[in-house]
Amino acid sequence: MGSFNRKDFLKVTGLAGIAGAGFLTGCNAGASSSGNRDGNSPFRLTHDQTFNMSGYAAPALETVRVGITGVGSRGRGAVRRLSRIEGVQITALSDVVPENIDSAMEILEGTDHSPEAYTNGPEDWKRMCDSDDVDLVYICTPWHLHTPQAVYAMESDCHVATELPAAVTIEECWQLVETSEKTRKHCMMLGNVCYDFFEMVTLNMARQGFFGELIHGEGAYIHDLMGLNFSKTAYHDMWRLKENANRNGNIYPPHSIGPVSKAMNINSGDKMDYLVSMSSHDFMMADKARELAQEDEVFEPFVGSNFRGNMNTTLIKTRKGRTIMLQHDVTSPRPYSRIHLLSGTKGIARKWPLPARIATSHHDWLSDEEFAELEEQYTPEITKQVGEMARQVGGHGGMDTIMDWRMIDCIRNGLPLDMDVYDAALWSAIGPLSEWSTNNTFEKLEVPDFTSGSWETNEPGMDINLERGGTTQII
Repeated sequence: MGSFNRKDFLKVTGLAGIAGAGFLTGCNAGASSSGNRDGNSPFRLTHDQTFNMSGYAAPALETVRVGITGVGSRGRGAVRRLSRIEGVQITALSDVVPENIDSAMEILEGTDHSPEAYTNGPEDWKRMCDSDDVDLVYICTPWHLHTPQAVYAMESDCHVATELPAAVTIEECWQLVETSEKTRKHCMMLGNVCYDFFEMVTLNMARQGFFGELIHGEGAYIHDLMGLNFSKTAYHDMWRLKENANRNGNIYPPHSIGPVSKAMNINSGDKMDYLVSMSSHDFMMADKARELAQEDEVFEPFVGSNFRGNMNTTLIKTRKGRTIMLQHDVTSPRPYSRIHLLSGTKGIARKWPLPARIATSHHDWLSDEEFAELEEQYTPEITKQVGEMARQVGGHGGMDTIMDWRMIDCIRNGLPLDMDVYDAALWSAIGPLSEWSTNNTFEKLEVPDFTSGSWETNEPGMDINLERGGTTQII
């Protein structure tokens, strides 16, 4: 970047103003005092788009200098994966826990990565963003920090990849959109499940018309996290338990909506019109808090909390008349499930419970042999090229590595990312929308159009057949 520091210029000229404005928490805070609303919606529904980030290709970077914020469990996995991708230079690591930095540094021993450590307090990540040695900020911190860090990073002349959800209020969603448009910096939410192997097969099938017209989709995040959420060490400062103690709805929607949204071309040919959401009562978490508080005062502040209902179900209607059902349950003793169901006029695919299945009539699922033939036929080029290596590197069976690889490959080749800021905002927005609906007698809510109408002409993302790019190696 030479002697003239563009990041300092951006700060001086005031482009960073949004990041310093403060950030709201809670679903009610999503109602902004500005912007356009329709009818009685409590949320801003659209804005005046200044630049369409859908399909935007930033200037190519042969070497992508990466700074990672939050190198606990999830962040350390990112360190390990990114260090195996050609053209990546990990230049910075930031965490409030010095021991996490030490563990991440150990992963990089013997490699050509020598990152600077930023661990001097909870705001030191800003100094990392302001440095002249970072092109991409990779965010693996607690949820409430994702938007503040993403906005600050984009205004500091960095692209952003953030763990999910990217935002926890509707206004934070709009901050991401408006900052990305203003700075023309990528803001990708790390929707790894979109790169899972069967999900990419079904996306390819949908695009080639196997299912006919898609009618209905289902997704879920059903994952028994009771032990982890009530652990004093699993999440720093028990941040995830605090999220579940103070919010009620589908507070972790990206895993469930991502693959369905891509298959239905949401934001690029269709849009979500409205949703309605409801939750069961909490039958488990309050009891657990009381039980633990009897022996450990650390849990006393959680006694009497209005814990979220164990199961949330959210229904969405799209402009083209499709329906989507999402579920969220992180407490019940159930086997893990993301459901992932696509149903169309000519067939259906379903994953979870395993094994995955495909059917073309009501008689029965296709045989294992027929399933294998279809899987081979519709396996996309991205899986053929990097799937086996990704499985070796790992990260949720390899899908994390495919996601990271594709993001870096796009940045290095100057290509649009598979998932853009409008996906990040919309998929995250289901959280606060479901909270409002759940807490207001299951009220039907309009879903904000973060594309401001450009969904009608945007081209679908997720170049799983590698029509462009694909030149980066996993080493």
